[in-house]
Amino acid sequence: MNTSTRSPLRAAVAQTRAVVGDVPHNLAEAVSAVREAGERGARLVLFPELSLTGYEPGWLRASLPAAAIDPHGPGLDALRDACRDTGVTAVVGAPTASGARPAISALVLDGTGRTVEVRHKQHLEVPERELFTPGTDSPLFTVDGWRLALGICYDASFPEHARAAALAGADAYLCPGGFTLGASDHRRSLYYPTRALENTCYVLFANFLGRQGDWDFSGNSAIYGPDGRPLAEAGGESARVIVADLDDDRLAAARGQLTMLADMAGRADVADPARTA
Repeated sequence: MNTSTRSPLRAAVAQTRAVVGDVPHNLAEAVSAVREAGERGARLVLFPELSLTGYEPGWLRASLPAAAIDPHGPGLDALRDACRDTGVTAVVGAPTASGARPAISALVLDGTGRTVEVRHKQHLEVPERELFTPGTDSPLFTVDGWRLALGICYDASFPEHARAAALAGADAYLCPGGFTLGASDHRRSLYYPTRALENTCYVLFANFLGRQGDWDFSGNSAIYGPDGRPLAEAGGESARVIVADLDDDRLAAARGQLTMLADMAGRADVADPARTA
């Protein structure tokens, strides 16, 4: 029986239209989305991959590493203020300095406005390897007692990445993405509900909408339950914020019926979302 006293976590996903290289514009869009998420009772909001700069290979190649964003610098003050005012934790995407080459990063700004985590994309596609350095690990972080993992775009193409997060205790797998119309969007339609189902965890997926250079992003951001069913979908027509509640009852029901984590790990506690972190 689920004896957790943990409150549901209202989570939001922001589907945005980025302007390539225009950080002030993209930051303003993020601030607006954080404030909307807060007004709708959310405690967490996820943005697409490289949401503060846009994801357009030509601009990235011409502008990095000089255009890398300082996760702790004053350039993010407006976003810090929005997080502080609303109590919302924001997960935004940006290139950040990481040795000789920048990294594709997810910055976690908590409800006090502090940058508390900077996580780097671990799996890079061939064109990205010319510009970025990969991350090495991605430990869990928490919001209101909920254990969250990050899988940045291509990371989620590797089933073992999400599985490792689930076995480590993740309740939700957060996926900032950048998928375009066509074959890319087809893969998107399969990856995220599958990662939710096979790991009996929530999955949040955030994507861009609209054109950036030669790339036409498909939207279709979504929040999936631990049985792989969509709880909220943004569609492919407009920039918007979607919300859904993550709750222990749904998590426990899925893990009680689908026992893959416990069966694989040989650990009964893996199937119990009420265990302590």
